[in-house]
Amino acid sequence: MSWYYTPKPTVFPAENFNPSADAAALRKAMKGFGTDEQTIIDILCNRCNWQRQVIAETFKNELGRDLIKDLKSELSGKFEDVIIGLMQPPVNYLCKQLYKAMDGIGTNERALIEILCSQNNEQMHHISRVYEEMYNRPLAEHVCTETSGDFRRLLTLIITGTRDPPGTVDPDLAVQQAKQLYDAGEGKWGTDESVFNKILAHSSFDQLEYVFEEYKKLTGRTIEQALKAELSGDLYHALSAIVECVQMAPHFFSKRLFKAMDGLGTDDTTLIRIIVSRSEIDLQNIKDEYEQMYNKTLMSAVKSETSGDYKKALCALIGNA
Repeated sequence: MSWYYTPKPTVFPAENFNPSADAAALRKAMKGFGTDEQTIIDILCNRCNWQRQVIAETFKNELGRDLIKDLKSELSGKFEDVIIGLMQPPVNYLCKQLYKAMDGIGTNERALIEILCSQNNEQMHHISRVYEEMYNRPLAEHVCTETSGDFRRLLTLIITGTRDPPGTVDPDLAVQQAKQLYDAGEGKWGTDESVFNKILAHSSFDQLEYVFEEYKKLTGRTIEQALKAELSGDLYHALSAIVECVQMAPHFFSKRLFKAMDGLGTDDTTLIRIIVSRSEIDLQNIKDEYEQMYNKTLMSAVKSETSGDYKKALCALIGNA
């Protein structure tokens, strides 16, 4: 996590949490004719993930029913995607999103980049472990079949998780690494992508902050300028994502949200994924950053792009503060 910001969520554990009362209220909201969507939003968008897991357990133990099954049979469309997303443990949710990005024809490279390039080593190990449990195939192997070239090599390096742990810093090494990046890119004819991959996939985020500083001292250019000049395609987007997550993750996610809503149509999958997966991490930081970058609030942008219960659920997660 970059030292530039303290992660601030928008969804917190509910005080005076009463799982039996929540389970009974959810059952009532789905029983009989019609569904009380507002109650579902009020409860599930205002509990943290472990509280939702306890509610699901209580629902099973006290009412003898499967909460996720009941929700799926009562809800539909994008509203269902938000609520079912909230009911998964966070890592399982990200694994599902990775699977979805690779399943069927074509691959959603941007989704792979967003999820894989923003994780530290411990998170990455956890995701790999759960992915294999859920889909009975190693994540690295699945990604290998869906990507190619230097982009594939970079993602494989990230997934196999050899990044130094957070806090690992060696300022002298950073000077050398900055020089290696320069020599592999701007300092020569052509680009040696493997050097970029190695340094950006192996060094801790804290170390990379030093490397980028040193790069600027050495060349007078930012690492972003260097990447733009030297690389292209998915590899460029992936390495840029790492750079942005090192320097300021909320900036990266704000950009992703803006792009998801910009122009004609909305990329709802990305919109839902970021709001659901970051709501208990740093969605408040993302909101602040979004407003600064685009001169409008994330809430107003989401309101103008969505409707109905889907809109209400996202707005409840974004929060008013």
